[in-house]
Amino acid sequence: MKLMFTEEQEEFRSVLQDYFRSRSPEAEVRRLMETSEGYDRTVWNQMGKNLGLQGLAIPEEFGGSGYSPIEVLLVLEEMGRSLVCAPYFSTVVLAANTLLQCGDTAAMQAYLPGIASGEVIATLAFTDQSGRWDESGISATASKSEAGWTISGVSSFVLDGHIADLVLVAAYTESGVALFAVPGDAEGLTRTLLSTLDPTRKQARLEFRDTPATLICADGQGWPILERVLDLAVVGLSAEQVGGAQRVLEMAVQYAKDRIQYGRPIGSFQAIKHKCADMLLEVESARSAAYYGGWCTAEMSGELPQVAALSKAFCSDTYIYAATENIQIHGGIGFTWEHPAHLYFRRAKSSELLFGPPTYWRELLAERIGI
Repeated sequence: MKLMFTEEQEEFRSVLQDYFRSRSPEAEVRRLMETSEGYDRTVWNQMGKNLGLQGLAIPEEFGGSGYSPIEVLLVLEEMGRSLVCAPYFSTVVLAANTLLQCGDTAAMQAYLPGIASGEVIATLAFTDQSGRWDESGISATASKSEAGWTISGVSSFVLDGHIADLVLVAAYTESGVALFAVPGDAEGLTRTLLSTLDPTRKQARLEFRDTPATLICADGQGWPILERVLDLAVVGLSAEQVGGAQRVLEMAVQYAKDRIQYGRPIGSFQAIKHKCADMLLEVESARSAAYYGGWCTAEMSGELPQVAALSKAFCSDTYIYAATENIQIHGGIGFTWEHPAHLYFRRAKSSELLFGPPTYWRELLAERIGI
């Protein structure tokens, strides 16, 4: 396993930083988070058609570029750094990975080219209003008749579910959990935008009432696929959290240099030095965990389940810690709505709970290593 980025990957990171810095300044983030769609369609199209970001890890035979998950990890890290408002995580990390892990060639041929080009926004819906991210959180049911499959039930906390052109749904059949493809405008599907702590990442509640659906994997074999997709998703989320944590560290250090108190920069005070040093240690440790998870993903290593659980728990704690310390170092101004510190804190908190809190993943880690 190669644990270093290539020169091309580092250059790719540099291009991403410049692009997201110009397309996602604070003013644009604030504008988009107040809209119902939550993203800029022009930027989304640029990401797909000009940069090819949506199709990075999709095989060439399905319209993608055929790169590894490492490139996607770099995109997520830089998007987290700039709080980019776009349905990238739901479309690429959740939906595309579900299709790829499913192995249904017909489904991949039907849906992946649209995702790769940026023409299709997709998402994954499986947990219900209980907010449980394991198999017990699936309550939707599917039944088959002469006319085909239909789904009934509710899926909640669906990332970008209100704007998705394609929804991949987990539902119980007589054989167990199965995965289905549902068009965003399907008959019997009601989509409701939720009010969330983090307005930069939209979530929706989807209600299915005998909604027509297409089976995309073997009936009853959905949960093992979803379990692997969740491991891939939390590794991607960890990279995004590292990007955000790095940005708030930079904000805190810069403010410590600029803020003068008693005739000297506050960064010269021992208490502030310690805070910045502790933040750096935590962020670099989280970066190591996220990167190792990324390399395990690229290699599909047998360590992935354990490393995914470890990286999700550690990076979630780190992002919350760094975002909180950033507010503390900024003092009174850090608590104001006008300062970007609270935007990162909101993203840190929502990411901490997405797919389950750190305690859940630590318990899962203990189970996976046999403790």
